[in-house]
Amino acid sequence: MEKIQPVTTHLVAVIGAGPAGLFASRELAENGVRVFLFNRDIKPGGLAEYGIYPTKLRMKAGLRTQFKQILERDGIEYYGNVTIGTQGDLTLEQLKAMGFSALLVAVGAQGTKQLGIPGEDLRGVYHAKDLVYHYNRLPPYSEKVFEIGKRVAVIGVGNVMLDITQWLLRVRRVDEVIAVARRGPAEVKFDPKELEHVINCLDVEAVEMELNRVTPQMVSLGQDPNQMRSLIRTLLEKDHVEEGCGGASFRLQFLASPVRILGDENGRVCGLEVEQTMLYRQDNGEVIARGMGKYITLEVDTVIFAIGDRVDPALGLPVEGNEFVKNPQPRFPVEGISYEAYDPAAQRPIQGVFVAGWARKASTGLVGIARKDGINAARAVLQYLGTLPFPESLSLETIRQQILNLPHPVVTLPYLKRLEEAERQRAEELGVEDFKFEHNLDMLAAMGLIKSLARET
Repeated sequence: MEKIQPVTTHLVAVIGAGPAGLFASRELAENGVRVFLFNRDIKPGGLAEYGIYPTKLRMKAGLRTQFKQILERDGIEYYGNVTIGTQGDLTLEQLKAMGFSALLVAVGAQGTKQLGIPGEDLRGVYHAKDLVYHYNRLPPYSEKVFEIGKRVAVIGVGNVMLDITQWLLRVRRVDEVIAVARRGPAEVKFDPKELEHVINCLDVEAVEMELNRVTPQMVSLGQDPNQMRSLIRTLLEKDHVEEGCGGASFRLQFLASPVRILGDENGRVCGLEVEQTMLYRQDNGEVIARGMGKYITLEVDTVIFAIGDRVDPALGLPVEGNEFVKNPQPRFPVEGISYEAYDPAAQRPIQGVFVAGWARKASTGLVGIARKDGINAARAVLQYLGTLPFPESLSLETIRQQILNLPHPVVTLPYLKRLEEAERQRAEELGVEDFKFEHNLDMLAAMGLIKSLARET
């Protein structure tokens, strides 16, 4: 066993290997901290690996290259296929007991958020994240069966809604997708460029009728309905937009707040009841929607929530709303933001525990935002470490063995490289640009961590 010697640096456990956790790890390592990076999944990347639409191969390849460079840095050790939490392989308290000076939680928002309306337990009701994980082949979501009908309502008007819509129309071949928005065209959250992928599926006539319906409200608030018309016209005139959808269509339903999901005698979705809303501008300038007491029913057989996510309380930190609780009076703020976990019951910070990325603020921003938040969180951790003496009597080898002795395979960087090569070879054999094993057992077998298993096809 490694001889126990005084440690001349701090050890930090970073939990979650998405963009926030990866860039936080790099920032810590660049400042002399030794990082143990834990990941629930086998592969690193989080939503950058399993949340970006599958056809965006160039974007994914660029991010994978960046992540690979981070993992190969001195001072960073990767441990995949390890779950941290109250029901996981290791708890936060166990990590502290192992000798880590600080814990940085960057697990994203693993929970799902719904509206709490009647009918959410019916067959045919799903959360967008589950479907995104499914078509991006993240185990075990890759193995799940989703009963998608022919007419689908997607609640929400962000980029995730457009990705889901593209998958529904082009892969699942549904007949119609209706995006349901509580507010109006001026408040949509999607990037106009993302609309290109489904613009030739858009029911332009239906959208025009909807714009005409909401125009009086928009004008009363000083909004211009012609901006949406101009965007649609510009995208339709582009030469490189994707082909149509073979008769399937996509439309938007504005000023509609879901109030109830209707089910048939078999417990299957058969409709979505929405309340028509009226727009109001508050004193702070924000536009909000209020119900008018008028209801309509959309005849759909599937409902998908694309309204954001919430953190998972099973990690072991206090939760309020959709987020882990942060110290309202941070001792180590960065750019005025608190990254320190907080116990509201005891009314004190949770010593040595920090949060970053979507674990700090759920469903906020894409890779660039997560990267910055991870770096800033690491800087908050560095401030905290500056108040501590260096730990003594720690054996890195003892800590490593505690992790590697878990009762299932633990994935380290050499095994990740084996997996990368195995998937590259498989892609060549199949003549495709990108290949992913869809099952954890297949990945573990490809890395040599378990024996190959014959799987049913």
